[in-house]
Amino acid sequence: MSQELFTINNLWMMVATILVFIMHLGFAALEAGLTRAKNTVNILFKNTIIPALGILTYAFIGFNLMYPGDAFEGGFFGLAGLGLALPDGWDTSAYDEGYTFFTDFIFQAMFAATAATIVSGAVAERIKLGPFLFFSLLYVGICYPIVGMWKWGGGFLDTLSTPFYDFAGSTIVHSVGGWGAIIGAYLLGPRIGKYKDGKMNAIPGHNLPLATFGVFLLWFGWFGFNGGSVLSAAPGDVSLVFVTTAIAASAGAFGALFASYAKFKAYDITMVLNGILAGLVSITAGADQMAVWESAVIGFVGGILVVFGVVLFDKIKIDDPVGAISVHLVCGIWGTLAVGIFGDLAGVGQIISQLIGIVVIGVFCTAFAFIIFFTLKKTIGIRVDETEEVEGLDINEHGMHAYPDFATKE
Repeated sequence: MSQELFTINNLWMMVATILVFIMHLGFAALEAGLTRAKNTVNILFKNTIIPALGILTYAFIGFNLMYPGDAFEGGFFGLAGLGLALPDGWDTSAYDEGYTFFTDFIFQAMFAATAATIVSGAVAERIKLGPFLFFSLLYVGICYPIVGMWKWGGGFLDTLSTPFYDFAGSTIVHSVGGWGAIIGAYLLGPRIGKYKDGKMNAIPGHNLPLATFGVFLLWFGWFGFNGGSVLSAAPGDVSLVFVTTAIAASAGAFGALFASYAKFKAYDITMVLNGILAGLVSITAGADQMAVWESAVIGFVGGILVVFGVVLFDKIKIDDPVGAISVHLVCGIWGTLAVGIFGDLAGVGQIISQLIGIVVIGVFCTAFAFIIFFTLKKTIGIRVDETEEVEGLDINEHGMHAYPDFATKE
């Protein structure tokens, strides 16, 4: 490969890294907008500290857990060491034909913190900050890299007779976050007043413009999330991924629009926003394998699923303030299965492999999250007390208000 082509590939990977990094601002805005004003500082604090925590943890151990080297091919676990240093005998340009060692690390590090960010939304407005950060440390530092190794690091899912396929992380990123989210929300219990006398009471977010801004930032960043996962600047591959990503997100908006109107007889902006995200999560596993019409079907179905996912979780009284479980877990599973149903890899063998990957990752992440959250619950506690929850986490956990010059109802 020429030096010019190497530079172009590496530059695109770094641009994609920047786009994925911006997604953390999108998560912060979305979660803050869909929750109450009295908890805004808490949401912003979590979404600020999680990327920092994720980058440091991934540098110390996560990257070497996720990519332990050829000696662990086909395995369940491997560790190449601690810290971040070039492999012996390599210089930065010899590491890969498309990018340097450090570009590889920083691109992958942007993904690592996303799993904990997904959990943040589902447990919002009632979790103690300290226990949440401790959970995030272990989930980002250990759980996510081990699961990632099973496919992206050459582990056992990558060596099945028909390899499990997850292009950019419908399961490895989004479902991993979704499994942690559902366990956290279940063990915490619902917010005060959410379910009363057998009825579900809506607790509206305080800033829908901010939530809308967050979704568009996420959509913007997703072009780097999926486009960067090509791992080169190959024009045909990157442009196809951009198109399938945009088509799926657009179809997801309409899937959620039709489903929510049929269910609630109202044009619900929050459902459409989550429908866009549902389409994005759904296409992420197979963005490089789908035709345009297939990406539209996958996104449209994802948009429908997110609406009924929100309804289902409310029926079983799992309180998810932002719909993160429906978006990232339900649509992550759907998008992973869609690889075996649509596109270039479609077939019975692929469907079986996709199911194997979904199940083993789901079992591992659920067990990991449950052990951490349950242990914290029985020792130091994971939920703020009733007075703190009613007054708001901002003043009790942080000693400040997000909007000190404005009166709020809560």
